[in-house]
Amino acid sequence: MLNHAFDPEEFRREGHQLVDLLASYLEDCREEKPMAVLPPSDPEAMVDYWANDMKNPGFDLQHFYGTLIQQSNHIHHPHYMGHQVVPPAPLAALTELLEALINNGMAIYEMGPAATAIERVVLRWLAERIGFAGQADGILTSGGSAGNLTALLAARQVKCGYNIWDEGVRADKPLAIMVSAEAHYSISRAARIMGMGETGIVKVPVNSKMQLDSSLLEEIYNKSSRQGLKVIALVGNACSTSTGTFDPLEEMADFAVKHGLWFHVDGAHGGAAAMTEKYRHLCSGIERADSVVIDFHKMMLTPALTTAVLFRNGGYSYETFAQKAAYLLEGNGQKPWFDGAGRTLECTKKMLGVKVYALIRLYGDQLFREYITTTFDLGHSLAAIIRKKEGFELAVEPDGNIVCFRFRPVHFKGNINTLTASVRKKLLEDARFYVVQTSVNGQTYLRVSLMNPFTTIQNLDTMLQLVKTLAESLAGSLNG
Repeated sequence: MLNHAFDPEEFRREGHQLVDLLASYLEDCREEKPMAVLPPSDPEAMVDYWANDMKNPGFDLQHFYGTLIQQSNHIHHPHYMGHQVVPPAPLAALTELLEALINNGMAIYEMGPAATAIERVVLRWLAERIGFAGQADGILTSGGSAGNLTALLAARQVKCGYNIWDEGVRADKPLAIMVSAEAHYSISRAARIMGMGETGIVKVPVNSKMQLDSSLLEEIYNKSSRQGLKVIALVGNACSTSTGTFDPLEEMADFAVKHGLWFHVDGAHGGAAAMTEKYRHLCSGIERADSVVIDFHKMMLTPALTTAVLFRNGGYSYETFAQKAAYLLEGNGQKPWFDGAGRTLECTKKMLGVKVYALIRLYGDQLFREYITTTFDLGHSLAAIIRKKEGFELAVEPDGNIVCFRFRPVHFKGNINTLTASVRKKLLEDARFYVVQTSVNGQTYLRVSLMNPFTTIQNLDTMLQLVKTLAESLAGSLNG
């Protein structure tokens, strides 16, 4: 059986068939072949299907691949408008196949020499493009949540005033982080993981544009200080997950400098816009941050999960984890850059930078700039269409490719939140489009993330017409 499992000829045969299958699938998506973008299913029924499949005596690998594609969320289809998940460039998927087979871990240099060097080159490339100077450094890690935690652990070590890693959290000096009320939940989770508790997250209200209201920073900071909290960091959104709104990073950077705070930018989704000419202004101030997180798997055409954690002062990237692991790491001071286990949550780590490097080398910066600009333009185009259509409402003017909206039928007197949630449910059942929902100021809206660069204006108009039709058909039974 071992010889069979490692047979090069079988790998070649099955691999060729799989590439053909995936290429046909991409063609179907590009040509907008009719399909359920998210095939309706029940979780328990899905488990039963695969449990029964496990019991079947025969197994056809290609049939398994085909079934898996059929039952999955079709992110490459232009009607996919759901979560912030990029349709990966096909080359990146091929490169990931290579990564999976050679399977070089990256805890220490000797486990993955080429991948380690490539990661450093990729990080330098990205740092330059967001405006970080030559002293910048960082690490790639598995997702924005891990990235935010990694950056904030460094902030805590640098700004708390003592060696908190070795000494632990001091009850008499509770630490806190100031964040937008619209910050991603991973920031609050990171604070709790670090032992800061509920009081460790100080939320700053947002303005009518859903941006952090910078006029309240001083007041909230002073109030926190009077309550005995030691604020060590300020976190900005580039952009928020719910509405795609960019915080005023320049003003936040000024405030952080004034009070000696660590300034962290959660740019998981929108930080890459700093690379573009048209939308760079949204990220103005990101180059002044102490740390930045950017997901390659959101707006940079890379399969999940690949997240860059960048530090403007590269030396701080060694502050995150100070524990000793004598069998892997040497010395008690700064660890060598090429042994990544000292700077990430992971010990064994995937070759995260290789597929990004391949995209950069084959297509250059223009691929990313064109993708980001195209999808952000789609968001603005959708908003323009919505403003012209009677009955449609925007939650907020979009900055980029995340748009929140709803439809209110003429003479509808019922609960608009209930109606909007019901429309979303019907959209799932219809399955021609994949759209999610969110809450903005306590109100329910439909939310689209326009991640597919091949989504057209006609696609958007068709989606809006379907929303209107469903809302009008449901309005009678829900009218007050």
